[in-house]
Amino acid sequence: MTRWAMVADLRRCVGCQTCTASCKQTNSTPPDVQWRRVLDMEMGEYPAVKRTFVPVGCMHCDDPPCMEVCPSTATKKRPDGIVTIDYDLCIGCAHCMMACPYDARSIVHDRHFAYGDQPIASEAARFDPARIGVATKCNFCKDRIDQAAATGRTPGVHPEVTPACVNSCISGAMAFGDIDDPTSNVSRLLGETQHYRMHEELGTNPSVHYLWDQA
Repeated sequence: MTRWAMVADLRRCVGCQTCTASCKQTNSTPPDVQWRRVLDMEMGEYPAVKRTFVPVGCMHCDDPPCMEVCPSTATKKRPDGIVTIDYDLCIGCAHCMMACPYDARSIVHDRHFAYGDQPIASEAARFDPARIGVATKCNFCKDRIDQAAATGRTPGVHPEVTPACVNSCISGAMAFGDIDDPTSNVSRLLGETQHYRMHEELGTNPSVHYLWDQA
């Protein structure tokens, strides 16, 4: 069984926000919505202070609390582990937003664009009315992943079927692949490096892993 996972190497992330910009461009999200963010965290005490940059988004949990509270069954988990939202079923109640411990979901109730009420040409071309009044979030660029089987390519190996944020990372801090495949890049990285997942104590079993060196 395939289970997609993402790995972020916190030793390599430089906080450039290129993944955020790439996600916005690829998914045409509104000005105030970021499906991929990078947290800027200050750690330690003076004079031994350092900054750590942590890419965050939907964690595509194996036990997603957002799905449990959804009254319309709009949130679903695919067999490959990707958590999706059916915009036709979503009623915009925001239960999922409150249940998500990763602050990964957004709802936009009105049309608005970068420069006021009127879209520029690129926004007009990619505006999706189905996203108004419903919950939205990162979906691991599932449209790309779904092309992999038909084209014989492998997500995490071939850029055209790999999430945009991974492709854009200038420092090579992000990786994507099948965690159930022991030969995949993500399995290799997790097998040889110390790692953790965010809020593991909640039992959500996230599919996003972070590499780090223990101080």
